[in-house]
Amino acid sequence: MDHIIESIKKRRSIRKYSSRKVAANILRQVLEAARWAPSAHNAQPWRFIVLTDASLKRKLSKAMADVWIADLIKDDIPSETRESMSKASAEQFTRAPVLIVACLTMKEMIKYEDESRQKSERDLAVQSLGAAVQNMLLAAHANGLGACWFCAPIFCKEFVRKILKIPDDVEPQALITLGYPSEKPRAPSRKPLETCSYLDHWGKKLWSRPYHC
Repeated sequence: MDHIIESIKKRRSIRKYSSRKVAANILRQVLEAARWAPSAHNAQPWRFIVLTDASLKRKLSKAMADVWIADLIKDDIPSETRESMSKASAEQFTRAPVLIVACLTMKEMIKYEDESRQKSERDLAVQSLGAAVQNMLLAAHANGLGACWFCAPIFCKEFVRKILKIPDDVEPQALITLGYPSEKPRAPSRKPLETCSYLDHWGKKLWSRPYHC
C-alpha cells in the first residue's frame, strides 16, 4: 500500500519534456492503465487519440490557441499578454513528444427519455473518463514519464473534432501531454484533510460542515 500512496504523492504535472521518444510498449502500458479504470455500468465511455506527428500537433495547437486568443480578447486581456499566454500554451503542446486527446462517448451509456436523468447519465460518463485519465497519469509516473492534464479541448470541441476527424458520437474532453520530464517541479500545496472531508465514524467527526467542500 505504501508504494501506491507514494506514487500518488510524488506524481507531478510536467510541462517541460526532453526530446527523448516514448517507446510504443511504454505508451501502450499507459493506455492499458486507462482501460482498467472503473466506469459507470462498466460502459467504458472513453476513446483516446494518440498524436506523435509533429505537424499534426502543431496544427491542433494552433487551432486551440486561436480559439483561446478570441476568448482572451472577450475578457479584455491586453494584446501582449494574450499573445504570450497563447504562445506558451502552444509550445507546451508541440514540444511534448506525445499528445493524448481524451474523448467521451455516450454510445454505450443508458439512454433516457427524461432530460434530467439523461444529463445525470452524461455526468456519470464524464466522471468515468476522469478516472481513466487519472490512471494514465499514475501509469506514466510509474514508467518514469511525466504528464500533464489540460482541459483545452473542451473549449473548442468542434475545432478539435474537425482537425482530428473525430466521429460525431465522440466528444473531445481533455488533452494529456506525455514524455520524459526535463523539470522537477515542487509539490503544490494541499488543503488540510479537515477542510474537505467529513467523517461520522463512531461519533468522531473530522469536520462539522458536511456539505461544503
